[in-house]
Amino acid sequence: MENIYRQINSLAEKYSSYTAENLSKLVKIKSLSLGEKEVQQELKRQMEEAGFDEVRIDGLGNVIGRVGNGKKILAIDGHMDTVDVGLPENWDFEPLGGEIKDGYVHGRGTVDQKGGVAAFVTSGKILKELNFDRDVTVYFVGSVIEEDCDGLCWKYIIEEEGIKPDFAISTEPTNLNIYRGHRGRMEMHVHFYGVSSHGSAPERGKNAIYMASRVALEVEKLNERLKFDEFLGKGSITISEIISGSPSLCAVSDYARFHLDRRLTWGETKESAVKEIEELIKGMNAKVEVLEYMETSYTGLKYGMEKYYPTWKIDEKDYIVQTGVKAFQGVFGRQPKIDKWTFSTNGVTINGYHKVPIIGFGPGNEVLAHAPNEKIPISDLVAASAFYAAFAYEI
Repeated sequence: MENIYRQINSLAEKYSSYTAENLSKLVKIKSLSLGEKEVQQELKRQMEEAGFDEVRIDGLGNVIGRVGNGKKILAIDGHMDTVDVGLPENWDFEPLGGEIKDGYVHGRGTVDQKGGVAAFVTSGKILKELNFDRDVTVYFVGSVIEEDCDGLCWKYIIEEEGIKPDFAISTEPTNLNIYRGHRGRMEMHVHFYGVSSHGSAPERGKNAIYMASRVALEVEKLNERLKFDEFLGKGSITISEIISGSPSLCAVSDYARFHLDRRLTWGETKESAVKEIEELIKGMNAKVEVLEYMETSYTGLKYGMEKYYPTWKIDEKDYIVQTGVKAFQGVFGRQPKIDKWTFSTNGVTINGYHKVPIIGFGPGNEVLAHAPNEKIPISDLVAASAFYAAFAYEI
């Protein structure tokens, strides 16, 4: 394997400009969730140019490239949609310029997370050049709609396309560390139903805003006593929006609703999180609702899922983590740092729902995700393209 590692590193360095230029092309194409068509066509072109064995776009709009035709299936995933750029004045450079300068590729999506995708296109090119001969099928997936609904793309791939990998890598940014989990999350509405009366006689009614406000203060207290996991940290809950309604601004509010962002640590589930809120509203005319996501992708397909994204973590001694360690040591000659994400990824479906062993390894620092002045070191892209190819040999 030492010779293979040397060849992989050599080719990753050789193709550093190729990788950076491919990423620049992807960054220049705006690709918000549900609007990924053009960037997916460019990614498909790049995979074909790299010599992949097969490249296609599935019914939801994911680009799926294949190298190899073995019994074991490895999937390497990176989402192609990004958040918007925000206030342009907060950027020191053109957000969609894709500028290659001073050892970096600049722009929205370089870190989150077109950089990982550009790197794995080069990995596929490397595998083809080395005449990859392991009993492994590698699927390189440029997925869609992750920013709006993480995991939806992989729900479609596994449940509708029938591709269930044996192992997976998420190329979300990890600062070139190996990640093995993150907290889950879910979105809930809490609805409060009051009784309106004239604003001049509020005692005749029942104010839904007051009901919601009392519960809001209890939610704040709930956040302090949620479960803690030694690896993933503490669960959290916050109210991110409150709306209300009444027959008039001269009337008692008869309806209020707030939106809950709930982050779930190990041992917390949809059922346990709902029960906690039901306890807070006991005796009130109120109800908890776990939200649904249902939208139409750029292909015209309407698809959705419940907005419950399960917590997941992989034991450090697990085969996939240790395979990642071996690949890392082989290409970089040192021990990796093993850690976790603070945010959520497509791992919520890949492992959270479907229990496929998965690790994270991606170029770029996650602190720049969704932030202005997003940029990624070209050296990270080179390292990631080497790691993915090495992992395919190790698995």
